[in-house]
Amino acid sequence: MPDVAPRIAPTADVDDRATIGPGTLVWHLAQIREHAVVGQECIIGRGAYLGPGVRLGDRCKIQNHALVYEPAVLADGVFVGPAVVFTNDYFPRAVTPDGALKTGDDWHAVGVTVHEGASIGARAVCVAPVTIGRWATVAAGAVVTRDVPDFALVAGVPARRIRWVGRAGIPLEATDDAATWRCPETGSLYDEHADDVLTERS
Repeated sequence: MPDVAPRIAPTADVDDRATIGPGTLVWHLAQIREHAVVGQECIIGRGAYLGPGVRLGDRCKIQNHALVYEPAVLADGVFVGPAVVFTNDYFPRAVTPDGALKTGDDWHAVGVTVHEGASIGARAVCVAPVTIGRWATVAAGAVVTRDVPDFALVAGVPARRIRWVGRAGIPLEATDDAATWRCPETGSLYDEHADDVLTERS
């Protein structure tokens, strides 16, 4: 674990009840709300927002103006591109059926879960509650309305799987075996199974 204290820009708004891990950088105009937990060696970009109780693992990158609303949970090594939005209200309304302004007691937040190594492209919207699988990639501008499998590359509105990607983030290439895929950068092999499942070969 790095022994470097987090570096927080003077113009960032970090609640005293938030936890910021060692080696983390919080840039200009970012806001981190109460009880949020940010792991070590993360980068929180300019104007990014982390809601109350949001949890980030280690070595995450939250790019400029991304909005991560509670109760989102991000594992280690997650990339969130510029202006990404993680929603938290499946049936949003400003007012109750009788026209009164809603308060925090009038709804129950639902979160987005992002597993290890996944990347969310610029201006993508993840509509809670969805889960983004390990090392998956969400293309820029996509709208994710259903769970994304491990190693899937999804794109479009609504997002659909268009390719498989490996840990390097590069689309995998087919081999002579129709159920086996290879990463062109690392040479690692992946096996495709029924029900849209891809696994790393050990």
